[in-house]
Amino acid sequence: METYILSICYLIGSVSFILGLKMLSNPATARKGNLVSAAGMSIAIFGTLFFYQSNGEHLHNYGWIAGALIIGTVIGTLAARKVKMTAMPEMVSIFNGMGGLCAALISIVEFGRMTGEPEPLRLLVIVAGMMIGSISFSGSMVAYGKLSGKVKDHSFSGQHIFNLAILAVIVVLGGFLNFGIGLSSLTLFYIILALSLSYGVFFVLPIGGADMPVVISLLNSFTGIATAFGGFLYNNPVMLTGGILVGSAGAILTILMCKAMNRSLQNVLIGSFGGGATAVAGDKGPQGTYKEISAADAAMVMGYAHKVIIVPGFGLAVAQAQHTCHELEKALKNNGVEVKYAIHPVAGRMPGHMNVLLAEADVSYDDLLELEPANEQFGSTDVVLILGANDVVNPAAENDPSSPIYGMPILQVTKAKMVIVNKRSMRPGYAGIENGLFFMPNTSMLFGDAKDVLQQLIAQIKEL
Repeated sequence: METYILSICYLIGSVSFILGLKMLSNPATARKGNLVSAAGMSIAIFGTLFFYQSNGEHLHNYGWIAGALIIGTVIGTLAARKVKMTAMPEMVSIFNGMGGLCAALISIVEFGRMTGEPEPLRLLVIVAGMMIGSISFSGSMVAYGKLSGKVKDHSFSGQHIFNLAILAVIVVLGGFLNFGIGLSSLTLFYIILALSLSYGVFFVLPIGGADMPVVISLLNSFTGIATAFGGFLYNNPVMLTGGILVGSAGAILTILMCKAMNRSLQNVLIGSFGGGATAVAGDKGPQGTYKEISAADAAMVMGYAHKVIIVPGFGLAVAQAQHTCHELEKALKNNGVEVKYAIHPVAGRMPGHMNVLLAEADVSYDDLLELEPANEQFGSTDVVLILGANDVVNPAAENDPSSPIYGMPILQVTKAKMVIVNKRSMRPGYAGIENGLFFMPNTSMLFGDAKDVLQQLIAQIKEL
């Protein structure tokens, strides 16, 4: 009877993950999707604690399990409540890394428990889970350091070959371990573990800032795959389903983002894009002179425009100005202005960063334009207001072959009649390169904190 109850709990958990993921595809149901998935996971945990049996016996270490659950819940809740939207990418990296670490630890524990002649398939799953989980953990920690500014991009001559060599050695040693060739199993296992952790570091270390959203998505996929291996080891359908969903969704998102950035997935896997020798393009210095515009003049132009498109970027998140931006949108619409938002696939520092930011401010999903639809509408737009975005509107991606972002599709804001760029200063964006857009004839710079500037614009527009 208890086995049937546990199976039902796992079934509910698996179905809730599928439904939750489906609901996450729409901003209107995303919050509910999170709750549905969390409820399913809670039911699965409850079922495991009280109905799981091994060799006819229930779990006996309730104290350790309960203690770990309580500690993890408290830390996770406090972190989620206190994290700023600007630090959300770093938090995602840490949580993803912890998932990879858990998957790797499962493999380590299960390898230590093996006795006698191991089953080849089981051993293969253990080794693969350890390798992928370790790469995800160390890579996510480096990604956290890069996103928080504590770790700088670093590469050396021949690093691509070096990365491939490490990966090849890991695969070869994994084959030796599975076929019982070479060193003792325990020694070989820990050598593979050390190499996997090293590869995660060297894989992420050279990747430039503009490409970090792709890396986060890929590492998230790795964690899902490693978790699925853990579900296979324990014959746990909830872990298996959750891991497969995360792994496949992350892989699909990675491919879509690579396409959006005109990157090769092969290059992502060997860590050979972003940064590197061509990243010195930002050292060329200013490309001309720029002109400034006052908040009053900007408000006048926008208030009497027929169509305005807002391009949100990381600067908007830094200023926590998403709600103020929504107020500006409403003020413009009250003046009869058509207002849309142009969202680049890698705007911000993680996949969907700007979508989450604007959803928090209750911006209508119908007003969000993806890359291609936005580019089609810029030609009929009177004013484009850029709030803290930089690399995703940089013309160098289209006209400078020496630029590290060359070939990346951008928001073609120069098609609009007028472009207003809000920045704190003329410093380069996250990719560290100069932006020629700022020096173009139809571009004006509006310096200042995004929230303060938006408040000034709102006040001026209401007086029109």
